Amino acid sequence: MATIKSTMPGVCYRRPAPDADPYVEVGDTVASGQTVALIEVMKNFSELRSEQEGTITKFLVEDGEEVSIGQDIAEVGA
Repeated sequence: MATIKSTMPGVCYRRPAPDADPYVEVGDTVASGQTVALIEVMKNFSELRSEQEGTITKFLVEDGEEVSIGQDIAEVGA
């Protein structure tokens, strides 16, 4: 089981806008390079991308939760 890790500290958002659908949900297939979340630092937003292909099996943080660099965001199964 691999995990997608935060590349920077900040606030993790699972959707591009408050009224938009999440980038991915549990059970969705992700491709390498696919955006799965945004990390916001001082009003700047950076896309968090999956580094591997697979299926999202679990999110380890809630939408809007603060994260630290290297923190596991989601689990990806084969």
